[in-house]
Amino acid sequence: MPEPSWISLLPPLLAIALAIGTRQVYLSLAAGVWLGWTVLNGWNPLAGLGDAIQACVTVMGDAGNARVLLFTLVIGALIATVEASGGVRGFVEGIERRGLVTGPRGARLLAFLVGVVIFIESNITVLVSGAVSRPLFDRHRRSREMLAYLIDSTSAAVCVLIPLNAWGAYVLGLLGEQGVEEPVRLFVQAIPFNLYALTAVLLAGVIAVTGWAWGPMRRAEQRAEEGHLFDEGTAPMVDEAALVPEPVSSMQPRAFNMLLPLGVMVLTMPLGLWVTGEGNILNGSGSTSVLWAVLAGLAAAWILVLVQRGMGVEKLTTIGLKGAGGMLGMALVLLLALALGAVTRELGTGPYVAGLVGEGFSPALLLPLTFLTGAFIAFSTGTSWGTFAIMIPIAVPAAAALGLPLAPFLAASLAGGIFGDHASPISDTTIVSSLAAATNHIAHVRTQLPYALFAAAVATVGFVLVGASF
Repeated sequence: MPEPSWISLLPPLLAIALAIGTRQVYLSLAAGVWLGWTVLNGWNPLAGLGDAIQACVTVMGDAGNARVLLFTLVIGALIATVEASGGVRGFVEGIERRGLVTGPRGARLLAFLVGVVIFIESNITVLVSGAVSRPLFDRHRRSREMLAYLIDSTSAAVCVLIPLNAWGAYVLGLLGEQGVEEPVRLFVQAIPFNLYALTAVLLAGVIAVTGWAWGPMRRAEQRAEEGHLFDEGTAPMVDEAALVPEPVSSMQPRAFNMLLPLGVMVLTMPLGLWVTGEGNILNGSGSTSVLWAVLAGLAAAWILVLVQRGMGVEKLTTIGLKGAGGMLGMALVLLLALALGAVTRELGTGPYVAGLVGEGFSPALLLPLTFLTGAFIAFSTGTSWGTFAIMIPIAVPAAAALGLPLAPFLAASLAGGIFGDHASPISDTTIVSSLAAATNHIAHVRTQLPYALFAAAVATVGFVLVGASF
């Protein structure tokens, strides 16, 4: 592996620039992977191409990555099954019949509240919220970009504030590796200092109530009011017809057909953490638990349909396979994103960026620099979890060595990862949010960025003020 240098920034920056400039996410990620391995092979483009292909194969060989990719396909089957069983339609008709959603504000609030309440895992949050809210946004002529923003800002930003979910288990594991004696206490103490996550969620709540839109989002809202789902020449990366089939005529629309599988999924998640953690929920495997939860939800959906005699096994299998097929584009994007993350680790991109923040800074500046460094790493690599793995081992021991409180530095590391994740077009959470809202991915990135930058500016000022109090 070469010594980390500015060259290690080229692959992620190429992927980001191409994604924004061409709107071709697959090509952009693939180009970043190829360039990374070309650098590692002494700038030999053919050797780089061969290693890039092998790297994609190697990504699938990792058990955790394989579970993420399998989760993507299973969640497609689950969404399609729930849609075909009339669960989503029954839920939407039920809340409208009760007058709970009578206009655009109600649709926005529903997306926000579902995102806040379902905090077991970020991808599950956005996919469920998108499936429930998308018909209402279309009916009331609100843009899918607004939906994507709301569910993106209430997924990772909420999950990172909760210790007893997949995100919390991961962060607590990182703290344990640093020798922190009471990681849960430290995590809880850091919550009030996680200024970006708190600001992002609060801002999303304000937007849900007011519908305030500016910049690209305002143009998207105006387009939706005119009855156009997408900008001319753009389309979502998901096969919406396969993922969202019409309810079969033999199934009466029932909200229960959606709520039961969702409830089973929510309850299975902590159970999975407990089992994989051998009795300690904080030591459980997040990727395994999420996969178990989605499989349990799919099984519950099948049982409901079979008991109601709405469809047979053959029809359920067909619908499930079509739903999984509708997610193949998403699975490919995740595969390429994971491969890009792997090559940036080989190049030492994260440690290089972290090393740019050297000694000689006052404590008042160290805290906002920790936040901004984490943000740039997450933006460049497209992974908040990878950023946590880089920043926590740097920030927490550094704060301890300087005699500074650990909680603000843990919070700044987490907050930076979430902001960079929100702003990056190669982030898996951002990509999944585009998928869940069935909108164009780059359109989601462009419309969300002003809101993310506003929340980041507030957080930066807050970290400066907190740092100045040391």
